[in-house]
Amino acid sequence: MTERTYPTPTEWTFRSRNIYRTAHKLEDPEEWVVLDWPAIGNHYCVVLSRLEDPTCDGHGLPVAPDEDRAYVVGIDALGFSKKGLDISSMSEEWRRGYHIALMKAARAAEHLENTVRDRTRRLTFPKEQVIGPSNPRPKPVPMGSSSAPLEENCDPVSQSPQTFYMKALTTTGFTSGQRLDAALAYADWLDYKGLHETAEEMYDWGLDIAMGALPVGANNIVDMKTGLINNDATYVSNNVLRATAALAVHHAQTNNVSAALPIMLSILRARKQLSLPPVADPNASAPEPSVMGTIISTIKTIVISPSYPPPPPTGDEVPIRTQKAVCEEAALMAHIGEILFASSNVDAKPPLKSTKTKSASQNQQSGLSWTRDAVDIAETTLATMSTEDLEGRQTCTECLEVGMDNWSKMVRRILKEQKEVVEIKEEKMGGVRGWFWGGKNVEEEERDEGRWERELQLVGERMGGVERILERERHARKKKGWDNIFGFGG
Repeated sequence: MTERTYPTPTEWTFRSRNIYRTAHKLEDPEEWVVLDWPAIGNHYCVVLSRLEDPTCDGHGLPVAPDEDRAYVVGIDALGFSKKGLDISSMSEEWRRGYHIALMKAARAAEHLENTVRDRTRRLTFPKEQVIGPSNPRPKPVPMGSSSAPLEENCDPVSQSPQTFYMKALTTTGFTSGQRLDAALAYADWLDYKGLHETAEEMYDWGLDIAMGALPVGANNIVDMKTGLINNDATYVSNNVLRATAALAVHHAQTNNVSAALPIMLSILRARKQLSLPPVADPNASAPEPSVMGTIISTIKTIVISPSYPPPPPTGDEVPIRTQKAVCEEAALMAHIGEILFASSNVDAKPPLKSTKTKSASQNQQSGLSWTRDAVDIAETTLATMSTEDLEGRQTCTECLEVGMDNWSKMVRRILKEQKEVVEIKEEKMGGVRGWFWGGKNVEEEERDEGRWERELQLVGERMGGVERILERERHARKKKGWDNIFGFGG
């Protein structure tokens, strides 16, 4: 049952597969209230160590010099190389499992960056609790916990996330999509650390990876200086769409709206120009299996170990405008709406943020309109999407949830600002309601306030319906998961 939930490459040794599955299970939030990141990170590092060991699962791989190796606490093994290896001779399944383990180890390292291990007691502590010269004011440990460790007895629990991400980027044998995964994850972590300039360089590297994998002759796809997808681009791969979208989000998070919005609009235009999927024959229907055939198939599914999932697309292909792609367009529209709305607060007149310039008010209204459209598209697409398209439905569900949340917050913000305007005008006018001050009189402002109160009520009613949709989707995914485990998924 565990193998069906957390599949492993069949050519790995039993122990490596078991450690890999255990690490996945430890990382499952539905299994644990609090995740044990030291154990998770250690398990994935043990997997990496075994996969790179020529006497274990790494037949044919070279052994890295001692100075280039990171050793894993608690096992007698070679450890794993800090630098990228050439794994091109290994099978696709082996390489894919290795990449997953590497990315999972990087994610665990992000959580363990400020954690140390007391080697005298084999216990882990936050850095802020360590007693030593580098931490003159240590935080007290919680009551009932083990005493705080001494600095001279402590070692880092994990290598830096940079070690794992750079290892993935410099490994020979990964697909461009796998390398792009590493570049974007590393850049996102750098943004989280506040290293925005370094993060932008990594996003540019990711864009280089996506562009470098395009077929010969596919020129002038992206303006590498601005990140804009050209209007006449003929071969826009999925990796190019991912890399440019990540760069746009980075610009938005660093308040560079003038760079983010044009990129997002160019992505949206490129997505809308994608080819539609072929129309299925309405008369074609799959033959219904017999009762005996269904029983035999179910028994085989339970008894026989499942094969490793087929490889996903590399991302170098031009995507099709499926219903999932339409939901991705809706998510992009929600991002655009969020950026436009947020920019309206930046442009507000000081000292009164509720008194906005004309351009700021237009941005606010445009942001709200983009968000409404995103919600409508996501909800409509979800209603017509096949129940078998779990990934597409998940994308639509997430877009719908985020869009409704943004819509509600936007209307609440506008209503709050409108109330402030009415209060200030009444105070300035001394209760004389017919006079003008700053454009609109109090009665006009109150009518605007009533309009936003009605929209807020509408959003609340819509939110109730969306919550029921989201609950049905969560239940359907959970049921589908159990059906797949026991072989009833078809």
